[in-house]
Amino acid sequence: MLAPLGIGVLYGKKELLNRMTPFLMGGDMIEYVYEQETTFAPLPNKFEAGTQNIEGVIGLGAAIDYIQNIGYNNIQEIEKQIVEYAKQELSTLDYVELYITPNSSNHSGVISFNIKGIHPHDVASILDSKGICIRSGNHCAQPLMRFLGIDSTCRASFYFYNTKEDVDKLVEGLNKAYEMFKKYIKD
Repeated sequence: MLAPLGIGVLYGKKELLNRMTPFLMGGDMIEYVYEQETTFAPLPNKFEAGTQNIEGVIGLGAAIDYIQNIGYNNIQEIEKQIVEYAKQELSTLDYVELYITPNSSNHSGVISFNIKGIHPHDVASILDSKGICIRSGNHCAQPLMRFLGIDSTCRASFYFYNTKEDVDKLVEGLNKAYEMFKKYIKD
């Protein structure tokens, strides 16, 4: 949501939240402490251990205001257009394998891919040297990677602030990576 790291919102049914035990302790989340027992403060304090992440809360509030100002539907439409453009452009590269759903309505702003024969970490390093930031690795999805028969992927994430020029720069960087490695790739 464009907010600082380490901030979020816990949303749940009051009845369930009242029954839950906090997993962090400290600060104003305690009501009373006895030698053998502790009672917790009422919601929401029960889940607010330690010093509040004040700058995170302010940043999250600003991010929510910013997103509301742009409009969630506008953000979705912009993201959809940029992702469709990225899928179109990446699919023209015969040395790239895309790992995406064929159903566009189920697709997010994330596109996973590999350059055939080049390790994703090498691709990410080359792109980084060109000022293009992607992720590489198993993305906490090792069962999926095993299912796909691969160890890791490259992952480009797009949002409403990305442009077609960003996609073009990614494609240009992928071409550069492929050119650097193609003589070492076994067919």
